Amino acid sequence: MSRLAQTAGLTDVQQEILATVRDFVDKEIIPVATGLEHRDEYPQQIVDGLKELGLFGLMIPEEYGGLGESLLTYALCVEEIARGWMSVSGIINTHFIVAYMLKQHGTQEQKDTFLPRMAAGEVRGAFSMSEPGLGSDVSAITSKGVRDGDEYVLNGQKMWLTNGGTSTLVAVLCRSDEGHPEGTAPHKSMTTFLVEKEPGFGEVRPGLAIPGKIDKMGYKGVDTTELIMDGLRIPANRVLGGVTGRGFYQMMDGVEVGRVNVAARGCGVAQRAFELGVSYAQQRHTFGKAIAQHQAIQFKLAEMATKVEAAHAMMVNAARKKDSGERNDLEAGMAKYLASEYCKEVVEDAFRIHGGYGFSKEYEIERLYREAPMLLIGEGTAEIQKMIIGRRLLEEYRFQG
Repeated sequence: MSRLAQTAGLTDVQQEILATVRDFVDKEIIPVATGLEHRDEYPQQIVDGLKELGLFGLMIPEEYGGLGESLLTYALCVEEIARGWMSVSGIINTHFIVAYMLKQHGTQEQKDTFLPRMAAGEVRGAFSMSEPGLGSDVSAITSKGVRDGDEYVLNGQKMWLTNGGTSTLVAVLCRSDEGHPEGTAPHKSMTTFLVEKEPGFGEVRPGLAIPGKIDKMGYKGVDTTELIMDGLRIPANRVLGGVTGRGFYQMMDGVEVGRVNVAARGCGVAQRAFELGVSYAQQRHTFGKAIAQHQAIQFKLAEMATKVEAAHAMMVNAARKKDSGERNDLEAGMAKYLASEYCKEVVEDAFRIHGGYGFSKEYEIERLYREAPMLLIGEGTAEIQKMIIGRRLLEEYRFQG
């Protein structure tokens, strides 16, 4: 283990889990990640290995076949996995958010039906909020679910669906005006629907189509897709929690823990970039000595390491806050904002240390340089995080005049 990004107060079980995951990352992910990423190939063998380790059920309660671990344990595992290849952590994250939403908000029947199979990795989760005409403005969602007897009919188009092709259960946020009179605030007339489907692309069930993968600059391997609903019929018992109008709050609860996850991903990518930078700086020689001996490079390494350490500390704090049962939107927003920004900066510094070789696809830093920008927009842009942080600060420091 490196000296950086250590976490105090972990139990023996947590330390054993993290050691196992780190060993898996070093042996099974890092050696093949760049090749798979360049081919935009889904890492099926890696995913199978994570299933064997039980990571798909890491936070699912033991009564449903999971490991019943904390958000902190999960975030630290994500940090390790993202250090190997960020795309793999994305595959797990969307699954985890759906499992978390089911655990927190699902009916007993929904929990009994899905959580045991999700813990085993047999059911793979994805969630969908964004649409082509909106980004972070969730209140502008136009996809709609209309009651028709014992079913709901869903229509609309969704965008940026991670695990769109490989998932078999999608939590989809739609408008549902049933029981909500005209003029009701948009966030009070939204419902999360649990949509079961077959894996693959094209028409995956009547009324539901998953077009092919979106071609992206980075974050490859994982399948990012659209989702098109055209007269999709689902049973009424597949409304998350059994009551309409609560979807916005359910999704925001999931996104809140998702922001801790994105912060953890930023920490992991930044750690890997630092490792690559500090290693290359000791191997590359200029003017008769390793470039690590030049003061300018030492200053850069010092700044990179400090950013890695600070981002990790904020991520751990946000996870522990959530685990304690306290509200953590302020801490999660800060952690996501700082970790993603620092990740970009650390990766760029490592890229600069590599000089011209950083521009070559033969070097791992080239992949990280294309992956880091996704963290700046995933689970809410930096601007959205600052809005959340600012509003919460005004709540905490309300002027008493």
